[in-house]
Amino acid sequence: MEQKTSKKDLSHPMEKEYDPKKVESGWYEWWVDQGFFHADEKKVLSKEKKPYTILIPPPNVTGSLHAGHALFVAIQDTLIRYRKMKGFEVLWIPGTDHAGIATQTVTEKLLMKAEGKTRHDLGREKFVERVWDWCNKYGGQILNQFRAMGCAMDWDRCFFTLDSCRTNAVNEAFCRLAEKGIIYRMNRLVNWCSTLRTALSDIEVEHVEVKAVSYTHLTLPTICSV
Repeated sequence: MEQKTSKKDLSHPMEKEYDPKKVESGWYEWWVDQGFFHADEKKVLSKEKKPYTILIPPPNVTGSLHAGHALFVAIQDTLIRYRKMKGFEVLWIPGTDHAGIATQTVTEKLLMKAEGKTRHDLGREKFVERVWDWCNKYGGQILNQFRAMGCAMDWDRCFFTLDSCRTNAVNEAFCRLAEKGIIYRMNRLVNWCSTLRTALSDIEVEHVEVKAVSYTHLTLPTICSV
């Protein structure tokens, strides 16, 4: 494979302080170009090497990486490189999560701020396009942060939880579970959000205790305001 990274000029005097841009620039691109992070499934299928795989907990595309992400990345990177030195065919899979309701909320706020419109004004297809624009913009930012940290990830296998492959897999899984009767539809109390007009999980709900003698009157909105 052709080496794309040029040699660095080290003829000048050494600087007093470490400059990561001058020292580290180009190295990561060269590692990727050389295929150092790419896993060869043929070596696993032929029993030449044992597999070792880690799938990252995909960060939400609604923000950027923080110290918590840096922690798990450092731990996983150590495990991957250690297993690679032990002779395993390692695979570290990068990706991002579409974040569902969180992404929808952020996109709606931006739409209202920029154009004074709601998702209902755009219609489903147009709004989904806006959501994809948001995911493409911030998902790429997160992946670049992984690269900046020097993560030994296989970028040929990078995924997004809303891409066609993952979407088909989820649909298939739900259909199989439904056919086996493991999941089913029933009438149950749910955490209904009158603004988003969807059900929320328990962890997304802030519970408030209301004191009342015998009953409580709750004022509920009749028209969605977003």
